[in-house]
Amino acid sequence: MSKPYLGITPPLSYDPPLPLDISVTDSLVTLLRERGQYEDDDEAQKREVVLQKLATLFKEFVHRISIKRNLPESMAAEAGGKIFTFGSYRLGVHGKASDIDTLCVAPRHVQRDDFFTDMLEMLRERPEVTSLTPVTDAYVPVITFEFSGVEIDLLCARLNLPTVPDDLELANDNLLKNLDDKCVRSLNGSRVTDDILRLVPNVETFRTALRCIKLWAKERGIYSNVLGFFGGVAWAIAVARICQLYPNAAAGLVVNKFFYIMHKWSWPQPVLLKPIEDGPLSTRVWNPKLYPADRVHLVPIITPAYPAMCSTHNMTPSTKHVTIEEFARGSQITERIFAGTATWADLMEKSSFFGDYKYYLQIIASSNSEDRQLKWSGWVESRLRHLVMKLESSQGIELAHPYIKSFPRVTKCKNDAEGIAVAQGIYPQPAEAAPPAASADIDDLPPGVDPVPPTSETVAADGEAATSEEGKTVYTNTLYIGLKIGGQKEKGAKKVIDISWATSEFVSMVKGWDKYEEESMGIVVQHIKRYMSF
Repeated sequence: MSKPYLGITPPLSYDPPLPLDISVTDSLVTLLRERGQYEDDDEAQKREVVLQKLATLFKEFVHRISIKRNLPESMAAEAGGKIFTFGSYRLGVHGKASDIDTLCVAPRHVQRDDFFTDMLEMLRERPEVTSLTPVTDAYVPVITFEFSGVEIDLLCARLNLPTVPDDLELANDNLLKNLDDKCVRSLNGSRVTDDILRLVPNVETFRTALRCIKLWAKERGIYSNVLGFFGGVAWAIAVARICQLYPNAAAGLVVNKFFYIMHKWSWPQPVLLKPIEDGPLSTRVWNPKLYPADRVHLVPIITPAYPAMCSTHNMTPSTKHVTIEEFARGSQITERIFAGTATWADLMEKSSFFGDYKYYLQIIASSNSEDRQLKWSGWVESRLRHLVMKLESSQGIELAHPYIKSFPRVTKCKNDAEGIAVAQGIYPQPAEAAPPAASADIDDLPPGVDPVPPTSETVAADGEAATSEEGKTVYTNTLYIGLKIGGQKEKGAKKVIDISWATSEFVSMVKGWDKYEEESMGIVVQHIKRYMSF
């Protein structure tokens, strides 16, 4: 009789850890602690206090709305309301500076508009709350803020229930009945996270391995769902699948097997933690046999909770190539770690993105206010993947590699001419430092390289710059795409690559945003050369 197992296939090995596996894992944990991947007891307690306060505040909100809907006080007192955590905090892999993804679940008489008005106002009245930003038009609407210095992403979903008790669990698929798509998507974050934890054979091993992979992916510049790489959910599912295949392995060996198997995986064969299931909704479930759009997913990592979705649908041929190359590098280095000829620090070496390519595209989003820039730059970044795909279809472009961080700058301008120059990457004076939470780490750049190289290296540009009145401030966020030029050219001939269509289409796309303001927002796309040898 075969052993029971988690996953869609039996494990590849039930072998227990060898002494070497344990030793290598111990050295991995030591590095993770040195890199700040674990919080201390005081930080953990602070987060728990914040969540308790949020839970109380949300129940007060539900009570307030219940009274507003003319429910009797007795029913309003029983209406309840519960918060759930998901993402890295719920998985138990958060670090010192991680935010907490939090879901507020309300009964049916509470509307989303109530959440973004009354709940928002209740948060605004709290002295512990800062940086309060509602994002109502997002794919999953959210309120972001800091509560006593802890970053919170707050979502809301209403269930078709008269009350939400404290013992409510979200695993029952029937809870999704009669909900709109935004509520289903909001609930899915928590449901997926809980399923992942239920589907791994050893939670602590999974957590250690995932902490390693998340840190590695960030250092190597391949952690960004919006830009076409794996996001947090995809990394968690992929690591969980390796844990299923090696249920008794130590975390260090799981990491080694992760790199080897992900590099050798027969894409687009999907990564699944359990069979895809049908459910009570008419909503679409990932199925490449039925849906042409699902057939074009290059590296499908499928969420385990109903309705199953592809968490990596944003991947492009370029980001797939970069990711697979990184898997190969990880496999080689971890083999050397086990052989004693490399260390975990070698695996975590930062990406050399700014030295890897001869040509780059520089995308500068600019505006004249901090609030406007936050929204505008976020919109431009969310569309950058489309520019990557347009470049990939341009003749002569072999690879278009987006950098996962943006470089924000704040510049005081003496006059309108300086404001226009700044929006095009020409700085008249040192820029003020931008808030760390919004910026790329300047250490990611090679020594001596400014986030905005000299304009003398500009060989092509498209778009318009934001203007600035005299004595005003210009806010800019700069993004980069590394370009690999392919094909052969005749000896002595100069290769000419025309990307004007791709860049102009991208500029038109981002300007088509319904909140775009011609007089106060700018977008410039410039083709620059690497001007240093590394």
